[in-house]
Amino acid sequence: MNKIVINNEVLVYEIKERIEIIGISSETLLEKLLTRLLLITNYYKKDYFNKTEYDLKKYNFIDNVLFFNSFTIKRFMKIGNYETGKLNNICDIKGLQVGHKTIHNYPYHTGVTVIKPVEDNIFKNKCVASSYAFNGFGKSIGFLQVEELGTLESNIALTTTLNVGKIANAVVEDSLKENLEIAESTGTVNPIVLECNDGTLNKSRDLILNSVDYFSALNNVDTIFNQGDVGAGSGMICHGFKGGIGSSSRIIKINDEEYHLGILVNSNFGESNGKELILNNKPLGQLIKLKDENSEEKGSIVCVIATDAPINERQIKRILKRVEMGIARTGSYAGNGSGDVFIGFSTANRRKHFTDIAVNDIKYLSDNYLNSFFKATIDVTIEAIINSMLFSSPVKGYKKDVKSLMEYHELFDELLDGEILWKQKKKDIN
Repeated sequence: MNKIVINNEVLVYEIKERIEIIGISSETLLEKLLTRLLLITNYYKKDYFNKTEYDLKKYNFIDNVLFFNSFTIKRFMKIGNYETGKLNNICDIKGLQVGHKTIHNYPYHTGVTVIKPVEDNIFKNKCVASSYAFNGFGKSIGFLQVEELGTLESNIALTTTLNVGKIANAVVEDSLKENLEIAESTGTVNPIVLECNDGTLNKSRDLILNSVDYFSALNNVDTIFNQGDVGAGSGMICHGFKGGIGSSSRIIKINDEEYHLGILVNSNFGESNGKELILNNKPLGQLIKLKDENSEEKGSIVCVIATDAPINERQIKRILKRVEMGIARTGSYAGNGSGDVFIGFSTANRRKHFTDIAVNDIKYLSDNYLNSFFKATIDVTIEAIINSMLFSSPVKGYKKDVKSLMEYHELFDELLDGEILWKQKKKDIN
């Protein structure tokens, strides 16, 4: 038995095949404790923590990886030149929160992810928004009105394809509870639901999701959230590996102002074409050589872009068009069956639902300053897709089993020697 004393509390642990936590109180689940435990993991060259009581997955426990800060997402490698936000996720947009309902119970691997865009009532105080379908092989709901009116007026839900209708009903139910005026003294509400098909890993025909799952995800929203095979990402496959939810953010400085741009993706493209995978401009897929000989690109990717910059709906659409450039840089060619569908919004320039103002006075950035947002969009997209795979675990699926990209980390450790951030930090500590 081994012991550590932190803040006068004794932690007992045992070194076996894995590090097993014998006793730990919830009060001890603090940054210093987690950091210390990861250092122990690295020192003994053991892999994941074997834990039973606490969901530590959001802290990104990866074998032989030093842990820098338990309350910010560890960056695997630097993508682009812009600084990340404090959290390096979409919740760097103030007021935005994300929650999941995850189901991993063979033959079911599915769930719901909810994005709560703002803290206040989004129906009464809407966000400027736009959408874009690079390849419209998808069944997402709510895009038509977003395109016509340029506003977002509900929470955003992500889920599996065949449950889109049921989850849309839940979004409507949520809006009705918050706004007694809907369908009485004013019009209806436009629910936004994005989808990807998880039918390879999940027995999707059983339609097991319902409004309870939506509200479970909504009740668990936070600025710190799990990534990988969670929520709507539970049954996703990306580049032949386990995919799912990924997120990233950037800080964009214009004159004396700082703005944030963040993304959340659900990666489900390239089901069988792992050989196409590119990691930081390196052809990792060619080294891994998955046994599946089918190189047809299947699946989809849906992405949500958020910013606190004062931009209009036309500018948001221009930003959304750059998302596909980031997807392509991971090795995708947007095949016939790949639904590449995006929605974006700004939390600046809110638009009131009930107003007597005849003429709106709206300020927005000059187009001459959008290049920074275009570049940042490509960077956050690449990093979010990478995160969606690196945070995911292997899954025994309904129709096939799928591996985690981390099972091949020795290959990309060698391929990307000197570029991986945790390796650089490790050298600094030593």
